[in-house]
Amino acid sequence: MKAYIEKNRERFLEELYSLLRIPSVSSLEENRGDMKRCADRLVELLLEAGADSAAVYPTEGHPVVFGQKKVAEDAPTVLVYGHYDVQPVDPLELWKSDPFEPEIRDGAIYARGANDDKGQLFMHLKAFEYMVRETGLHHNVKFIFEGEEEIGSPSLAKWASEHKDLLAADIILVSDTTMISESVPSINCGMRGLAYVEVKVTGPDKDLHSGHYGGAVANPINVLCDMISSLIDKDGHITVKGFYDDVVELSDEDRAKLAKAPFDLEEYKSFLNIREVKGEKGYSTLERTGIRPCLDVNGIWGGYTGEGAKTVLPSEAHAKISMRLVPNQDSETITRLFSEHFKSIAPDYVTVEVKPCHGGNGFLIPISSPAYQAASRAMTDVYGIEPVPSRGGGSIPVLADLQRILGIDPLLMGFGLERDTIHSPNESYLLSQLFKGMEAIALFYSYYKK
Repeated sequence: MKAYIEKNRERFLEELYSLLRIPSVSSLEENRGDMKRCADRLVELLLEAGADSAAVYPTEGHPVVFGQKKVAEDAPTVLVYGHYDVQPVDPLELWKSDPFEPEIRDGAIYARGANDDKGQLFMHLKAFEYMVRETGLHHNVKFIFEGEEEIGSPSLAKWASEHKDLLAADIILVSDTTMISESVPSINCGMRGLAYVEVKVTGPDKDLHSGHYGGAVANPINVLCDMISSLIDKDGHITVKGFYDDVVELSDEDRAKLAKAPFDLEEYKSFLNIREVKGEKGYSTLERTGIRPCLDVNGIWGGYTGEGAKTVLPSEAHAKISMRLVPNQDSETITRLFSEHFKSIAPDYVTVEVKPCHGGNGFLIPISSPAYQAASRAMTDVYGIEPVPSRGGGSIPVLADLQRILGIDPLLMGFGLERDTIHSPNESYLLSQLFKGMEAIALFYSYYKK
């Protein structure tokens, strides 16, 4: 495929740019029209690449794009999943270039969605195009691209259940993850789940003068901070009652296998510009992000945060809290346990509300499966080294839903790198990874037999 990429390189980039220029931020109502524009553009690209059919399907939220090409009734069927929505760009002032005007610097495309997930989604379109036009396609291929992954995929599970026959396949192929490094490719054989909540602590029924009332009335921000700090003990252990009940402890043998993945702690700290790492006692950094759950505050606010001083004792304090879960932990159960625990630790001088936002379960796939073996062989051919099986620290909750609804496993064949800083300013995607991904995906089809 190298020759095909070289011949069509500029066209490929312009087509990818046409997606990256659309500000398809699913969480912002002002971008609702852009979501539809992006979905329509994907339909055009699918048809141009050789799909028999492609269309935009409405959901209760943002639309789903579905396309397919059928070659034979008895051929293996691959369902390609991706998402076209992106994260907000804030803080905009930290971007070195317009987040929705792609720019190439130092061998990488810089734009929101360059990696997550428009760039990685695009690799599948071009690998598919190559096979249709140049080598012949020997698999039935279906594509499902959603517009709500970044907000927890609230509509896709229902839509998939209603279109179960349309989505029938043998494997779900996904590129929305990272690998260890350019020199050490890896394939995620599992991902963590997610439980995400928003909490509100209320004290007095109005903001108060901090001089007249300070020291006599509880400050909700202080109380919230105390409550949050109690959620994790000195050993990094989450204190929510029942939180670890369903966590399966890995055997020493399995932990030893995971430890074979190359990891340089000093390089990790240097990349993040931190002096030391922190996490659950008794586990390595890779284990903390792959096989162990965690709890983090994603945002906290209350009181006066404008310029200058305002001596106010606030009425309310708020926080957003995410809990990454390992397979066997149920998102709804964890959300309930957290809510019960958080309310139980609230002192009498405040009231507490816990609002569930979104979530989903984690999953594991066997590395002995035909799909995993085909992906491993394809990546070995492209990178010259066998990929390492790894556990993903992030979450794509809807994949567990699709696994349950369709009865098939997802295969996480991702090509992103930590340097790509997804969800942050200056998101990027190396051109070398973009093109290697196309090669490896095309080779996957050569090797995959159900």
